[in-house]
Amino acid sequence: MYGLWRPRVLGAWRVPASGPVIMAVNHSHNIDGPMLMGTAPRPVHFLIKKEAFTGPLDPFLRGIGQLRVDRATADRAAVTDALGVLAGGGVLGIFPEGTRGEGDFASLRAGLAYFALRAGAPIVPVAVLGSTGRGGRLVRALPPLRTRVDVVFGEPFDAGDGSGRRTRKALDEATVRIQQRLTGHLESARRLTGR
Repeated sequence: MYGLWRPRVLGAWRVPASGPVIMAVNHSHNIDGPMLMGTAPRPVHFLIKKEAFTGPLDPFLRGIGQLRVDRATADRAAVTDALGVLAGGGVLGIFPEGTRGEGDFASLRAGLAYFALRAGAPIVPVAVLGSTGRGGRLVRALPPLRTRVDVVFGEPFDAGDGSGRRTRKALDEATVRIQQRLTGHLESARRLTGR
């Protein structure tokens, strides 16, 4: 990432140095995940759509510890793998909106709340800014080479209400709390970076 673009990493010291952590990342461009993997202070294991695991990318993604998920079904194997990362004290990366979009955390899926409540792992909000806009001259689907991309880590927080409940209602309430925190972090990151 540092060879192709100019990442500016802010707040990486906020990421807990050990123990399970979930990084909740906005997703507006296809380099957001790789940018976080290349700049995070700890290795990140992302849930990545199964369609990306084709050709030479398949062994590469598996080799760097990424997790394949079938978004069309309730993929039990992917859930088990993700919980295994957290149980082992690792970092799980999640795009809470489930797919690339505006990257504004406007429509969160319940998966993030489920993993946070089930594993008891804190959530670190992450804003990747500057990856969208005009395309590069060589590859139109990527930002121009040497473009500055900001990666802003927020304060870790717990998604639960302290009761330890994992009911459907608790998941819904946690999702609302998560969305408020992620949206607040994104607004703060935009002010901080001027984007």
